[in-house]
Amino acid sequence: MTTLKDSFGRTIDYLRLSITDRCNLRCIYCMPAEGVAWVPHNDILTFEEIIRICRIMAGVKIRNIKVTGGEPLVRRGATELVKNLKNLPGIEKVTMTSNGTLLGGYLDDLSQAGLDAVNISLDSVNRAIFRRITGKDGIEQIFAAIRRAGELGLPVKINCVPLRGVNECDVVNIAGLAKKGNLMVRFIELMPLGAAAVFHPIPVKDLISMLEKEYGFLMPVTDKIGNGPASYYTLSGFTGYIGFISALSHRFCAGCNRLRLSAEGFLKPCLSGNMELDLRALLRGGASDKKIETAIEELVMCKPEQHSFLSGGHGQKEMFRIGG
Repeated sequence: MTTLKDSFGRTIDYLRLSITDRCNLRCIYCMPAEGVAWVPHNDILTFEEIIRICRIMAGVKIRNIKVTGGEPLVRRGATELVKNLKNLPGIEKVTMTSNGTLLGGYLDDLSQAGLDAVNISLDSVNRAIFRRITGKDGIEQIFAAIRRAGELGLPVKINCVPLRGVNECDVVNIAGLAKKGNLMVRFIELMPLGAAAVFHPIPVKDLISMLEKEYGFLMPVTDKIGNGPASYYTLSGFTGYIGFISALSHRFCAGCNRLRLSAEGFLKPCLSGNMELDLRALLRGGASDKKIETAIEELVMCKPEQHSFLSGGHGQKEMFRIGG
């Protein structure tokens, strides 16, 4: 069985899998203000096509799959997809990223399907700020989902995108969610894709200063946590962890282990840039598994050494179309 490696020797074993571009929220840094034209249903990969791709990828030692959207739970059958992904030989973990507003109604079934963990996007615990960011209410549903996940023993990571002048006043409160329970709260540096380009991220050093002023010294965690690039810390009196994902200010490209598959079937080796492989065309054109596998291996060999966000050479696809 071949291990998937790029030209820089990095092992690629993690797939972010978008199953829909649609979402029930309208987050200002994700969805353009003028609205969007949704991708026609026939242009979206079927679940059968997704399973075939993931089976081929498992054959080249993709081991971890993150199911994303848009909001993945707006697509009917997402729970059954999770079950089928978990049953693929070689796949070790299947997790999901959700905005949390629909999650509570699916958690029991997702847990039974074998979901290993869930990431929940939460940019504010203040109702007015939350509504400003997302365009809707939903905090109660999110916290109900967090509680139910805890009851089921399902690990939860809270993802917050700090925006200068928007939700920075709530950063301390969001971090405080890690004080009780086994939650991980991660602050993700805004990437200048699509609608996000008009907003300003809050640098990690500023976030750390804000948190230490309120909670005391952040102590680095040396143990490996999860499959991603977050740097984790703990605080005195906290049972959970605080994490920072800073793709711009602290590039972690040297350890990148992932590919991204859009709902339309475009496989991207890097979040920045326009390089992609049209797997939908190969699938619907009658390509064999071996031809698809070879095409994936060739794309991986073209994976850039690092992203191009800082040089301005990145593509302008919206985040909701490529799954983050």
